[in-house]
Amino acid sequence: MEQALLVLTFGAYGILLLILFVYGVNFMYLTWMAARPSGADPALPSLTRTPYVGVHLPIFNELYVAERLINAAAQLDWDRERLEILALDDSTDETREVVRKAVEYWRARGVNIQHIHRADRRGFKAGALTAGLQASRAELIAYFDADFVPPRDFLQRTIPHFENPQLGFIQTRWGHLNRDYSLLTFLQALSIDAHFLVEQFARFRGGFWFNFNGTGGIWRRQAILDAGGWTQDTLTEDLDLSYRSFFKGWQAIYLRDVVAPAELPVTLAAYRRQQRRWAQGSLQCAAKLLPQVWRAPLNVGKKFEATLHLTGYMIHLYMFALMLILPAVIYCAQRVPVLSGWWNVAALFGLGTLAPAMFFTFVHEELGRNKWRKIPLVLFFTALGAGLMPNTVRAAWALARGRSKTFERTPKFGIDRENSTWVEKKYNLPLDGATLFEIFIALWNLGVFWYAVQTSNWVIACYAAIFFTGASFVASQALLQAWRERRYLKQRTHAQPALDASGAEIN
Repeated sequence: MEQALLVLTFGAYGILLLILFVYGVNFMYLTWMAARPSGADPALPSLTRTPYVGVHLPIFNELYVAERLINAAAQLDWDRERLEILALDDSTDETREVVRKAVEYWRARGVNIQHIHRADRRGFKAGALTAGLQASRAELIAYFDADFVPPRDFLQRTIPHFENPQLGFIQTRWGHLNRDYSLLTFLQALSIDAHFLVEQFARFRGGFWFNFNGTGGIWRRQAILDAGGWTQDTLTEDLDLSYRSFFKGWQAIYLRDVVAPAELPVTLAAYRRQQRRWAQGSLQCAAKLLPQVWRAPLNVGKKFEATLHLTGYMIHLYMFALMLILPAVIYCAQRVPVLSGWWNVAALFGLGTLAPAMFFTFVHEELGRNKWRKIPLVLFFTALGAGLMPNTVRAAWALARGRSKTFERTPKFGIDRENSTWVEKKYNLPLDGATLFEIFIALWNLGVFWYAVQTSNWVIACYAAIFFTGASFVASQALLQAWRERRYLKQRTHAQPALDASGAEIN
């Protein structure tokens, strides 16, 4: 029995570390690709004609940001005779009236803008985008989610690239309206910057397939139609359409120097929901698209990179499995001391998946001369990634049980200043069972850490410390923010005057 445990633990540990090592090496390769000199965006061609451009704004219950988005879209610099703006509004609350008034305001000032409201919300965001495509006559369509504020020159800096008739879509870099609002938003900004400044840029630069990120980009209408349109069978219709367009031979451009700023989620519950939806959608796309990737006429390197791209969220699942077997690894190392050194050496290979966060941040122009002072935050960002591991596990479990059909929006509160607050606003999400799971993961890793220290397994102790820090941070943020909201509601209730039966205030 003990020999079987040793063989099973040895095999599982080695396989997991090898897989994680492959992902880690790939992250470092992408970082090297992005950090090479001569990284300017493709030169902007001269327009031979002015194409008819659409700007489509999918909106669903975005009371605090919808007007801000519409105002920015209405002021985009483009020939008004060659521009249409569609507010694709699926809202069921006061947002509908906010959108209606904003559209009327700009229409009265000569802007070609329409308010398209759907009552059934069939197909969720993909359904709204399909409705917009059917109502539009634009040959090029820019997409912005409700939390974005596109810069006035966005179209001028992107549309000319479509002089290339094979160009299917353009993706630009996301910026941040509230990067320094809190530690949570700062860590999110690091993560998003790593994706856009390293992953997206390196994949484009290396000739690999990359994805449209759902907003802050432009599509050629014909490329959407040729690829089969916006489909509703995954929760990341943007990733799905990107790959289907590549299958059809369309090209894409990523513009690192064109930045579309957006609002980051300010609550842990909102951020957790966003990440869970992205994880579910990515896993759905991996299952759907990988067979086609390996049948596509690509070289093996591009197929392999596409596989790592589509399965990126699998890293959390591999890390979770690794976390579960660490006590068995320590036990086996104690029973067979001759292998103890091998366990620790092998574990160092797995740590390669945690190191890329540091490499990512070192290419951020935002860090400037103070980058060394931010290393502790970079390390904490690494822990946050580990802290989201339980969230991805829940996403995968929901997929396995067939419970991931609903598109859940990420609440936004119009927070673009440090002194703004969210506790008194609508859309706050309640504390859910995910926090209990995260607390369990934190306690599990605290126990593994103690066990590893007692047996002098220092590399495994490092793993457990990172997992414990991440899970503790995520759980504590959720609890703290839920407590803040509860305290606010309690204070508001006490502040309201008592009324008698007739509705008069009781003195």
